[in-house]
Amino acid sequence: MSNIGRAFRRADGKKRGAFIGFVTGGDPDIGKSEEFILGMAGAGADLIEIGIPFSDPIAEGPVIQEANIRALSAGATVEKMFGLVERVREKTAVPLVFLTYLNPVFRYGYDAFFRRGRQAGLDGIVIPDLPFEEQPELREIAAKHGIDLVSLIAPTSEARIKEIARAAAGFIYVVSSMGVTGIRSEIKTDLASIIAAVRSVTDIPVAVGFGIHTPAQAAEMAKIADGVIVGSAIVKIAAEYGENAAPHISRYVKEMKEAVAGTEG
Repeated sequence: MSNIGRAFRRADGKKRGAFIGFVTGGDPDIGKSEEFILGMAGAGADLIEIGIPFSDPIAEGPVIQEANIRALSAGATVEKMFGLVERVREKTAVPLVFLTYLNPVFRYGYDAFFRRGRQAGLDGIVIPDLPFEEQPELREIAAKHGIDLVSLIAPTSEARIKEIARAAAGFIYVVSSMGVTGIRSEIKTDLASIIAAVRSVTDIPVAVGFGIHTPAQAAEMAKIADGVIVGSAIVKIAAEYGENAAPHISRYVKEMKEAVAGTEG
């Protein structure tokens, strides 16, 4: 079982949902990203996604787009993201997952990218613009290096849900709403039906993301899923407080983890 699988099993063993937090690597700088990630781990995050800054993050809303710009302007690179993972891995065993787009992986070289990721201590990767039909090559290379290629299932996946679920590794990322990432006041997608379809063919953990930002939303999602993913709300805190964001991010993650775990109050 992978490090990701073990993290979900630990959460499930305690009858608690897993909380997955996201930060944009290098925003506002690499050192602060390390501080934010370690603070999130200390606050109870079960897994942490690290966004590799990219010039054209098509799945992201304004909050994360702006974080990408700040990080790139501060000199963030793919190699520096690997270095960030290495430094974090020395201090915590929490699973670390890259969220990136296909172009940076292609330019680095598929085998070289995943080999470097394994050396750094990376556990998984999410690539939003990688079509399911084109996953087999990368899935094989990633698996060779012990890294889980996480599949996304969107409300439009429909007939392909079971096919995607059967091939999934690590966990399945269920997109809660159409559109780009960002805070939403209401989530109307019939997520229960999507998750039921997934669970009819696999026992791989299912986590829901996109738009979740309040403890109430997180608690509701945790009733039907194995985990909850929160990104834009954390990145927004980083943007608001900059270099002083660490305690604010940790406080927020602790609050959200308690909601997902059903231990509020």
